[in-house]
Amino acid sequence: QVQLVESGGSLVQPGGSLRLSCTASGRIFGISDMGWYRQAPGKERELVALIGSGGSTNYADSVKGRFTISRDNAKNTVYLQMNSLNAEDTAVYYCYVQYFSRAAVRINSWGQGTQVTVSS
Repeated sequence: QVQLVESGGSLVQPGGSLRLSCTASGRIFGISDMGWYRQAPGKERELVALIGSGGSTNYADSVKGRFTISRDNAKNTVYLQMNSLNAEDTAVYYCYVQYFSRAAVRINSWGQGTQVTVSS
C-alpha cells in the first residue's frame, strides 16, 4: 500500500504564489517520475509538470516560466512552486508518482487532490 499526501492548496489572489507538496510513503522500492496534474470544473485532467528521477522536467505551455517543479528524493517528496497565479490556474491539483514495486513493476499512483483557487 502506497499513500500520497498532498498539501499547500488554498485560496490566493491573482498574481500570488503557492507551493504544493506531495510525499509518498509505503511499500516503495524506488521512484521514477513525479509530477502534478490538474483538473478544472468541466475540463479534462491535464499535465502541469513532470520531473524525472534524474531531474529532467517537462511543463505545460500554460505554466512555463511561472511554475517550477522540484523533488527531494531522500524524502520521496515532489514540490510545485506556483507564481503569478491567475484565474485559469484554478483547479484541483493531483500529485502523480510512478514507483517500483518489490517485483520491479512500475505502478502509477495519484494523490487525493488539493484545491487551488485564484480569485480576488
